[in-house]
Amino acid sequence: MNIAQQSLILDGERYTANDITRLEQLAEEKVDTSLSDLCHFLRRWFDGTPCIEVSTSGSTGTPKKMQVRKDRMMQSARLTCEYLNLQPGDKALLCMNLRYIGAMMMVVRSLVARLDLMVRPASSHPLADVDTPLRFAAMVPLQVYGMLQIPEEKRRLMQTDVLIIGGGATDEALEKDIRMLPGAVYSTYGMTETLSHIALRRLNGAQASDRYYPFASVRLSLSPEDTLIIDAPLVCDVPLQTNDIAHLYPDGSFTILGRRDNVINSGGIKIQAEEVERRLRSLISRPFVITSIPDKRLGQAVTLLLEAQSPLSPDDIKQLQADMTSLLPPYHCPKHIVCIEKIPLTGNGKIDRPACRLAAIQ
Repeated sequence: MNIAQQSLILDGERYTANDITRLEQLAEEKVDTSLSDLCHFLRRWFDGTPCIEVSTSGSTGTPKKMQVRKDRMMQSARLTCEYLNLQPGDKALLCMNLRYIGAMMMVVRSLVARLDLMVRPASSHPLADVDTPLRFAAMVPLQVYGMLQIPEEKRRLMQTDVLIIGGGATDEALEKDIRMLPGAVYSTYGMTETLSHIALRRLNGAQASDRYYPFASVRLSLSPEDTLIIDAPLVCDVPLQTNDIAHLYPDGSFTILGRRDNVINSGGIKIQAEEVERRLRSLISRPFVITSIPDKRLGQAVTLLLEAQSPLSPDDIKQLQADMTSLLPPYHCPKHIVCIEKIPLTGNGKIDRPACRLAAIQ
């Protein structure tokens, strides 16, 4: 996996490290920012240094920069391509922001496995002008949801053989729609520190499961706080302590219950925000987040942050509170409902939890 000898196949044409200037000229002629971003990444990939700078998503705190090893990125790419049986010449789509590891890894997979890459801007409708059937694509849940709403884009999505979805959780309604897709669809588990995913969960077909299954080289354990510890020697130098509260099964698979950061301590009762969200998705159709605001009596009061263009009427609030009370234990039921024009998201489409807490207080 010598980087200097690698080349990228883009729309059927091969580009080596010496061809980046030609690719940059093509991006300038087409006024194609997504292609320009790809050129910028390739410049850094072929610059002869062992590491590359990556931004974390900032979904649980302030985004940070970190240096990751290129040889580790190639190992991660190899694991994914072997698991999904991707072959040279397979058509792949890059449609995510190249600031983040998920998009970078799509390029690295294409370099390592010699996939034929197609590039589109990071938008809610990446297949809007793609007529070519795809062998492989990676998207965030918001993109998949957006395309399933448009019949023509849904048809194109159904022509994709293998789709991996990362960067956020898929809710029950989205998973129900995904089950109708004929190709293999997976939810991914990973983070910037693991250089994209170290485990996959099948969302459709006979192998559909609510559990993630790690790659064979990955070993998992739990901390005393029940947070997941990842030992992935091919992509991480040392075991990684996560903030994800997990349940491990004897066969090595696992489920994620939520993040330790998102535990709300209300009146001495510890409430996992993601679990409350899961239970409310059958009730609330519009975007929402469970967060908390300071409370003198409870310490933290569970709060529903609801995306709405205007405040709910008193009758609507009363009805919603009654419906939530019928679904949730008393301490888990939101004590406040706050309407906001738009749920805060990070640059790669994840819920911005710190911003949500601030929005609920204001």
